[in-house]
Amino acid sequence: MDRRKIEEDFFKGLMILSTAIIVGILFAIVAVVVLKGAPALSLSMLTQTPKGGYYLGKGGGILNAIIGSLYLAFGATALSLIIALPVAFYLREYASERFANFVRLSLDILWGVPSIVYGAFGFIIMLYFGLRACLLGGIIALTLLILPIMTRAMDEVMRMVAFELREASYGLGSTKLEVVSKVISRQTLPGMLTAVLLAFGRGIGDAASILFTAGYTDYIPHSLFDPVASLPLAVFFQLGTPFPEVQERAYASAVVLLVIILLTSVSSRLLTKRWSRFVIK
Repeated sequence: MDRRKIEEDFFKGLMILSTAIIVGILFAIVAVVVLKGAPALSLSMLTQTPKGGYYLGKGGGILNAIIGSLYLAFGATALSLIIALPVAFYLREYASERFANFVRLSLDILWGVPSIVYGAFGFIIMLYFGLRACLLGGIIALTLLILPIMTRAMDEVMRMVAFELREASYGLGSTKLEVVSKVISRQTLPGMLTAVLLAFGRGIGDAASILFTAGYTDYIPHSLFDPVASLPLAVFFQLGTPFPEVQERAYASAVVLLVIILLTSVSSRLLTKRWSRFVIK
């Protein structure tokens, strides 16, 4: 048999096996979490805050954690977008190649920093300014975590824009600002959206960065300086109890978190497909 044919079949089989493992892991996680958490899910759990003795197995729900996670994730995503978009535009059109590569390396290093380090850093800064654990602290810590992810994703998307398209725009008399705001942004809109939703999904599922900075409470925050609950910490605290019924609620909380992340991913795909018509192919 031809040696090249054997190599082709081997690596094709390896690719199929790797793909099957990835898909299998996803379905395994979803199946385990849903099977263990679905029996504990109820309308009251989703619409009520914890009552007295909730962590001892009594009544209440996780509405505080659901609302808190959305507050944290939306706040951090919005703040990151305000910072990441100008940085990505600057790296693409204004910065020198040497400086841009240095910034990209810095962002890659920040991307790899464990989230607990961001939490500890944010906690030290909060102590310096005399702040206690609160929604604002959690948003800032999460922003530090997802900002490198969003910025690098946007930067890579912008680097995929055809050089000829930019040159044609300059040839028509466009300024760099016009090229960035009217040409590159239009071409990269689907990728930008994916970057934002990727950062949102990363932020809503993180626990370590907000453990010290956001705190935890059984109530829904009414200001940026109130402590706030989150779904990842709700899962952690409920699993840490010795009561089986509370541990089941932890898996139910994980189901809610998983649904939010899956909806985010599906929405990203649908919106990307819809807005791809603006892209010149």
